[in-house]
Amino acid sequence: MIQNLNEELFSFIKKSPTGFHAVHELANYLTEAGFERLAEGNTWNLAEGGKYFVTRNQSAIIAFKVSRKDYSGFHIAASHSDSPTLKIKESSEMNIENQYVKLNVEKYGGMLCAPWFDRPLSVAGRIIVKDGNRLTTKLINVDRDLLMIPNLAIHMNREVNDGYKYNIQKDMLPLYRMSNSGKAFKEMIAEEAGVSVDQIKGMDLFLYNRMEGTVWGCDGEFISAPRLDDLQCAFTSTMALLNSESDRCIPVVAVFDNEEVGSGTKQGAGSTFLYDILRRINRSLGRTEEEYLTSLASSFMVSADNGHAVHPNYADKTDPTNRTYLNGGLVIKHSANQKYTTDAVSAAVMRCLCERAGVPYQEFLNRSDILGGSTLGNISNAQVSLNTVDVGLPQLAMHSPYETAGSKDMAYLEKAFEEFFKSSIRSEGDGTLVLE
Repeated sequence: MIQNLNEELFSFIKKSPTGFHAVHELANYLTEAGFERLAEGNTWNLAEGGKYFVTRNQSAIIAFKVSRKDYSGFHIAASHSDSPTLKIKESSEMNIENQYVKLNVEKYGGMLCAPWFDRPLSVAGRIIVKDGNRLTTKLINVDRDLLMIPNLAIHMNREVNDGYKYNIQKDMLPLYRMSNSGKAFKEMIAEEAGVSVDQIKGMDLFLYNRMEGTVWGCDGEFISAPRLDDLQCAFTSTMALLNSESDRCIPVVAVFDNEEVGSGTKQGAGSTFLYDILRRINRSLGRTEEEYLTSLASSFMVSADNGHAVHPNYADKTDPTNRTYLNGGLVIKHSANQKYTTDAVSAAVMRCLCERAGVPYQEFLNRSDILGGSTLGNISNAQVSLNTVDVGLPQLAMHSPYETAGSKDMAYLEKAFEEFFKSSIRSEGDGTLVLE
């Protein structure tokens, strides 16, 4: 089971070089499982026993099942579709001495720069195509080794191994072609899409690492792949939704975009996307505003975004007493400054769910003198306020174009999500919850 789950993850990641593609693939899984696609611009007519999903910006998706009209609350597993990368600028080609053509790019998110060098890269994303008075979107994935960011030879920078500060505008521009050969970049993209250059009226295109996922280690203990953060959690929560049943709550999977740049977009966790969908579910099922508000008191969110494992070469970078390891189970993340939204109540709920599912869990806190990252749980709570815990899977090399995790942990997280979706978490007053 574990091997099959990891192989399925690798297949999903290979088909998901950008958040647009990830959402497209998740929609395919849901459609094949009998979920109905909804549109925000249409009237909804939800029914008991129905299974539905809706996308926004083609890079965020919310899926849910309606078990019954008198549901107790929403059980939400939230993650994100984006990863740190390099985005191609609008006027992208740069001719160097009439010999080389490289592409002008800008940084998206907080990336580790060094691992992007000297490995096969390509381009994926979406283009907007004009056909008469209609603008349509086409997903693009140039599925071949297309680009490279060559390192400068050590002979020309002998101090590079003593530490180097990368300049995105100078150091990170990928080589595309020789000046006297090949097609202009936009012409190549148009050919890939089967349209003319003048039909392309907009582009959101990104670089991606071409390396495929692998299982490795003496006993197959480790997995490595691009974009584990956070496609691993998006994939796992969706698989759990497909494999679980609930007769009391509304199970919800929400995959937002733009977490890596602050979530402040119409499709990010800070948007009204989740707020809008939950209210529409309530209204379409004939429930009142009061019933919606009371259901939120018995609702719960698991914000799932990968966390840091103890690094074998930098163990001192981890908190002395709250340390997580690969294959040690899912990670419950805490932060006094609420970079993670976990508190005593939500942590207790998550621990109980893990224990009921027979799943190991670990506690993560940053060293008190190291500023950690943030995630989407507390940002989402500004729109829909409910008990929320931040969890993730332990990994190494976060925000590298090739990340590492434990081969067993994803199965643990799926079991925990399945337990979460089939459970009921009922409020009996502020600070008192009943798990059923």
